[in-house]
Amino acid sequence: MPSDRFYTRLSMAAPAWALRWVGRLNVPVYRATGGRLLGSLDGAPLLLLTTTGRRSGQRRTAPVVYLADGERMVVIGSNAGNAHAPAWALNLEADPEAEVEVGRRRIAVRARIAAGAEREELWARMTAQYAGFDDYAAATARDIRLFVLEPR
Repeated sequence: MPSDRFYTRLSMAAPAWALRWVGRLNVPVYRATGGRLLGSLDGAPLLLLTTTGRRSGQRRTAPVVYLADGERMVVIGSNAGNAHAPAWALNLEADPEAEVEVGRRRIAVRARIAAGAEREELWARMTAQYAGFDDYAAATARDIRLFVLEPR
C-alpha cells in the first residue's frame, strides 16, 4: 500500500497537462458511480466543482479535494504546488457562482476567499484531512487561495 505522501509526491512531480488529463478522466467515472470510484484522494473526499470559464464562458468541471464544514464546503486552489493557480480557482475569482456534486447530489454554491483567522483554522483542518496541501504550499511562491463554498 502506498504511503500517505505517495500521491502528494506523484502529483507534485506530474506536469500540469498530466493533472488535467487525470481530472478529465476522473469526472465521468465519478459521475457514473456517484463518487464510489475516484471519489477520494489518499482518503480525503473529492467533489466535482463546475465553474464558468472566465474567458470562454463555458462550464468547466474539475475534481477537487474538499472539507465538509456543516452546509459549507472548503476547497484549496493548490494545483499540486504548480506556479499557476488552477483554472477553476481563477474562474471562481471571476465568477463566484458555481455548482458542486457530492456523490449524486448537486448543489448551487457561491464562493468566497477565506482570510485571516478563518483561513488559518480551515487550512489546519484541511491539512489534517490531506497533508499534501502543506507540501504544495512549500513548493510554490504564490498565495494559494482557500475558498468557502456556501449553498445558494
